[in-house]
Amino acid sequence: MLIRKIDDMHVHLRQGEMLESVLPYTAMQCERALVMPNLMPPILNANDVINYRMQIMEVLSNTKGKFFAPLMTFKIVPTTSAAEIDGLKQAGAIAGKLYPDGVTTNSQGGVSDFKALFPVYKAMEECGMVLCLHGEMPNAFSLDRETEFLSVLKDVALNFPKLRIVLEHATTKDAIDCVKTLPANVACTLTVHHMYLTLDDVIGGALNPHAFCKPVAKRPKDRLAIIDAALSGNPKFFLGSDSAPHAISAKENACGAAGVYTAPVLVPALCQIFEDYGTITKLEPFTSQFAAEFYNLPLNQHSIEIVKEPWKVPEVCGTIKPFLAGQTLNWKVV
Repeated sequence: MLIRKIDDMHVHLRQGEMLESVLPYTAMQCERALVMPNLMPPILNANDVINYRMQIMEVLSNTKGKFFAPLMTFKIVPTTSAAEIDGLKQAGAIAGKLYPDGVTTNSQGGVSDFKALFPVYKAMEECGMVLCLHGEMPNAFSLDRETEFLSVLKDVALNFPKLRIVLEHATTKDAIDCVKTLPANVACTLTVHHMYLTLDDVIGGALNPHAFCKPVAKRPKDRLAIIDAALSGNPKFFLGSDSAPHAISAKENACGAAGVYTAPVLVPALCQIFEDYGTITKLEPFTSQFAAEFYNLPLNQHSIEIVKEPWKVPEVCGTIKPFLAGQTLNWKVV
């Protein structure tokens, strides 16, 4: 089966040796990927955007990702000003990512006063930049953080009707239903791991640190709502893997890092879900069409071949334990 190379609209590529380790998996399957800016230090200004892209392209030159292009973002913080937005766009950023303060990896110093940034949203709306939201309310109970954030999403969407907004990695039925009711300028990314996991997979038996992510996996009804949205053919919902690599040592300790590393299994794991539900023909629009249309990008021109051939996911990829490690998947990227 041939499908158009995919757009992963939410990926963490990290830096240094970790970047060198994880980039080939994304570049093999994706023609483009929206690269997250929550590094240490974060991507805040035009120079940061340019320098980080140069790092990625240098590593890319030594991989097989001949047709891969990173899509750059910057981190919106309380000190971000509207005057910076045009320069960030000129530097190559197509989106700004807003992290509420303290809700996920490297989100310290994030946003707590969402209305204070209205001038920034306005500048983004005027220059055609996309606003990506990590949709969790700080200090709320962990299972309710996404639902409580939806009032912020609605407020921004109401005040900026021409601003393209993406609610990232929805994990609840409430979020799915909310995005469906909002105007066409609001879309939502979905991850493959949230199509597989519920909270029971993280803490229901023995603690599984490699299934721990932010936002955390939720209830069975939420998982089914995510799957239904992915299979629906609704262009508001498209792939954003949130593949988030951490070394095993960072996951298996007293304060394990949040993040699930799905890049090595991204397309095969998606194929399995879509096949299980008898909708394999809807895979390509979800992975390779809807995001491009929302971001006003041309459709990718290259393809990847996927074959139905069982293979076992390795236990370790470099220093990282991948999602579904040790399990057998029925689909494989050639």
